[in-house]
Amino acid sequence: MEIVIGIISLLIGGGIAWYVSGKMANSRAQKMLSDAEKDGDVIKKKKLLEAKEEILAMKSETEKQIANRTAKIQNVETRLKQRELSLNQKQEELNKKYTELEEIKVNLSSQQEILEKNNAEAERLHRQSVEKLETISGLSADDAKERLVESLKEEAKTEAQSYINDIMEEARMTANKEAKRIVVQSIQRVATETSIENSITVFHIDSDEVKGRIIGREGRNIRALEAATGVEIVVDDTPEAIVLSGFDPVRREIARLAVEKLIMDGRIHPA
Repeated sequence: MEIVIGIISLLIGGGIAWYVSGKMANSRAQKMLSDAEKDGDVIKKKKLLEAKEEILAMKSETEKQIANRTAKIQNVETRLKQRELSLNQKQEELNKKYTELEEIKVNLSSQQEILEKNNAEAERLHRQSVEKLETISGLSADDAKERLVESLKEEAKTEAQSYINDIMEEARMTANKEAKRIVVQSIQRVATETSIENSITVFHIDSDEVKGRIIGREGRNIRALEAATGVEIVVDDTPEAIVLSGFDPVRREIARLAVEKLIMDGRIHPA
């Protein structure tokens, strides 16, 4: 009897121990799951925070690049407007010169008409003199013509020729001077307009490291190259390229060859 009671007690104790052990194992499992969920939330929040910080950094860098490009574009637009204003002023001056030349031509034509009228008047006076001489002297028309007309004719011819020469010389000098000035200004205007369209040369480079060497410390290399070539060197965010700006294509080509030679020879340094 005592043995049966002991066996039953043992079974009951074992069952209790198994039940308690199961409860504890279940509690530990629940705790582990809860801790894992908490850790997952922390990791998610950390990743979200890192992603937000990265997005903000990218946004800031993008805004900075946009601001730099906008400033450069505005600078270029300002210079183009100034050049356009200068060209407009030159065009107005050229139009004024053309107007002055037309006025000179009109004046010359008027003087030519006056000269022709004077010549006609001289001929009329000459004929009157011949007629009077015939009447006074009683000479034949042929004799009077031979004596008087020759002297009057020479005198009138000398005076008329001198007057013609003076007018024509003055008109020719004025017209030539104005015509040359207008032609020169026209050539300069056309050359200027053409150079605006062809005043830029793009020089391609292998990497931004080469671009940094071209710039030099505090921009010393660029200033030295610009002073030596007379060409403006523009270095912006355009990848693997710099811009050579200048109206003289020969100077731009010299600058391009110089930069290319310095890069190939390795003689251009950041310092």
